[in-house]
Amino acid sequence: MTVPTTTLPSDDELPVVGKGTYELEGETVQEPVEMALDVGYTHIDTAEGYMNEPSLGEVLADHDRDELFLTSKVLAKHLNYESVIEAAKTTLEDLQTDYLDLYLIHWPNPAISVRETMDAMATLEEQELVRNVGVSNFDLYQLSAAQHVTDVPIAVNQIEFHPYLQRPELVEYCQENDIVVEAAAPLARTEVLDDPVIEELAEEYDRTPAQIVLRWAVEKDVVVLPRSTSRKHIEQNFDLFDFELEADDHARIDDLDRDEPVYDDRARSWDDDVWGMAE
Repeated sequence: MTVPTTTLPSDDELPVVGKGTYELEGETVQEPVEMALDVGYTHIDTAEGYMNEPSLGEVLADHDRDELFLTSKVLAKHLNYESVIEAAKTTLEDLQTDYLDLYLIHWPNPAISVRETMDAMATLEEQELVRNVGVSNFDLYQLSAAQHVTDVPIAVNQIEFHPYLQRPELVEYCQENDIVVEAAAPLARTEVLDDPVIEELAEEYDRTPAQIVLRWAVEKDVVVLPRSTSRKHIEQNFDLFDFELEADDHARIDDLDRDEPVYDDRARSWDDDVWGMAE
């Protein structure tokens, strides 16, 4: 199956369905990714903070690098200039590759200048270690500020996005500025799957609830990164392109928006070591 792609500012093509690897630490990442690659996924999303890049690299080494689209993310505590460069080089070594297709700031960190971070991203791009740069978990204010301090196109904003958290103003801003929206937790970490509306639509279309939710997002021009570990679900989450939702059914899912996150609560403790600000 050929998966549709969306074009980044660099003219690189980003597959609209990717394999998420969150909470697949160490060797637990290997079997699900092997299955995904066998099914036909070519877009793999990881992060320094997922603690799986060395194990993932062992899998990817057996596949044609030119056929893959690899994304990683730098931890919020590593956003000063030298640390970004060092983190990227470690990721490349761990993934056994010479370049990343996309490198993201995993979380904004108010203790470190976004200008400094974006300068490091520009250097990585100039050195051809990274083909595209972007951000993750940036709100509209943070995103517009990052755009203002760099000439490097911000290709992607990976955010929490699902029927219960649709963030229309942020999505609209991204799409108007040629920034691809990627949905982290596109299934709200399974919370939306037993919603009565989703269950009813799944029955009507003879699809799984996950397929309904993922198809809805793709039809909104949002790239989805479902994290599944069973082959059955990995196959189903990839099988989205031989049906379309009717406009009225699309609207029914739109009406589920609660502005309710499952992880990005926007008011967080800064004591976690991920931020590098704990005393």
